[in-house]
Amino acid sequence: MKGMEAVAGQVLVLINRLIDARAKGNPTVASTTRTKLLLKGIKAENWTPSSADDPAMLAKVRDVAREMGVAI
Repeated sequence: MKGMEAVAGQVLVLINRLIDARAKGNPTVASTTRTKLLLKGIKAENWTPSSADDPAMLAKVRDVAREMGVAI
């Protein structure tokens, strides 16, 4: 681990993994996945690589991924 780099931005990393895993390169599926995340209360655009990680949001993203059948 390298200081804050290993800590900050993990929510965005998980969101991107989820979208990439579901979309498999299909932009329509990526857009649909972002919409589903938004409906679950996760606005991907709000997270940046320097965003402080919120343990509750990390858990929420993991739960949504599980619901969608995606291992992240």
